[in-house]
Amino acid sequence: MLDKSSLSPSVTADDPPHLPTGGTVLFQGDSITDGGRGRSLDPNHILGHSYAFLVAARCAANFPAMGLEFYNRGVSGDRINRLYDRRQVDILDLKPDLLSVLIGVNDAASAVKHLDEACTPAQFGDQYDRLLQEVTARLPKVQIVLCEPFFLEDSAKEFGAAMRNAVSDRAAVVKEIAQRYGAPLVRFQDVFHAALHRAPAAYWAWDGIHPTYAGHQLMADAWLHTVNSET
Repeated sequence: MLDKSSLSPSVTADDPPHLPTGGTVLFQGDSITDGGRGRSLDPNHILGHSYAFLVAARCAANFPAMGLEFYNRGVSGDRINRLYDRRQVDILDLKPDLLSVLIGVNDAASAVKHLDEACTPAQFGDQYDRLLQEVTARLPKVQIVLCEPFFLEDSAKEFGAAMRNAVSDRAAVVKEIAQRYGAPLVRFQDVFHAALHRAPAAYWAWDGIHPTYAGHQLMADAWLHTVNSET
């Protein structure tokens, strides 16, 4: 279980984040990352309202001299194969100094629903590894941060234990890949489990998958804590 201290803000005015000064930070993933982001350059909406926005807002406000630039290219509904398919425009062309990836819950849901495009955990891992192999080959200096997919069964309206198990299987794959690449792993499932001591599951993720604003703040704090502790 994650120590509860990781749920508190980990960046203060005297504690710069372990991010590349003058660098580009790119968040990739599905709807949890997407957060309703805009598709134009409108600065009011460009990062959406997810944990990615909260990370960027805190760092940019507290450390403007670092010159960080944040991008959110999460796409609602994406699975690992779709993330791979858009790698050129939404990863490689942006040349990030740090790439953060959260993917897997839609792959799990596809398997539970027995959809034609569903992939096994092993296939999920192969596609994930292929993506990171290409990214690190093309961008050899990029720092990778991987985030484990999560599911709160107590607040879900469907799937139940089958979804919990499918997500857990893919989270185990992400953990193994993070170890292989020496990448920090943000343990979101542990973060939400620890939070259940303070409020019920639906307070943090209304449908078991999509976080509320409170849940996104937990994620932002955990992301910064992990990056500051493991980089």
